[in-house]
Order: sequence, then C-alpha cells, then structure tokens
Amino acid sequence: MVKVVAVISRKPGLDRAEFLRLWQQDHPAYVRTLPRLRKYVQNPAVEGYRTWPYDGVAELWFDSVRDVAAAFDSPQATALRQHEEHFIGELNWFLADEREVELEPVEAP
Repeated sequence: MVKVVAVISRKPGLDRAEFLRLWQQDHPAYVRTLPRLRKYVQNPAVEGYRTWPYDGVAELWFDSVRDVAAAFDSPQATALRQHEEHFIGELNWFLADEREVELEPVEAP
C-alpha cells in the first residue's frame, strides 16, 4: 500500500469552523469518487494548545503508485481540486509507504 499524505492550510480569511465544515462534511463526497481509493483519513490540527503551521493532514491509501496516478488523472480529481479551491490555501503532499514500528515494553519507574 502507498498513501498520499497531504499537509493543508486553510484559505486566508476563512475561519476554522467554516474550513472544518467544508473539509469534513462536504469534501469527503469528492474524495470518495476517486478511482481505486482504499481509505481516506482526515487529521485536523488540535486547537487551543498553540498556533500550528498547518490546519490538518489528509491521508489517501491506494494499492500502488500507478493507482495514485490513475486517480489523480481522472475527471473525479478535477472536481475534487475545484472544490479544494473553496477552503484550502496551501497544500503540500508526498507519497509514503507506511511502516508500523512495534514499541518495546517500558518498565514503570
């Protein structure tokens, strides 16, 4: 499996509530139409602790790099990108090959 990891910032002038509404409620309908998509996860930044450089991270899982290319060359991706223009100010992404690392047991002090 390979995933697209997209780090996003909201569009300037858009408040957090509207950004989250557009991303979490409206945008999944566009993402779900991408061909060969296996899984979609949104990771909004936790509010209140500090000012973060980004508003969230999206993860989109595919079986292969070829499937990623096919999905983002599709007409569905065009509609997805057009919707993103309403709420995303900056988007940076990369492809990742997730590896889970087992944690060693930690003894209590």
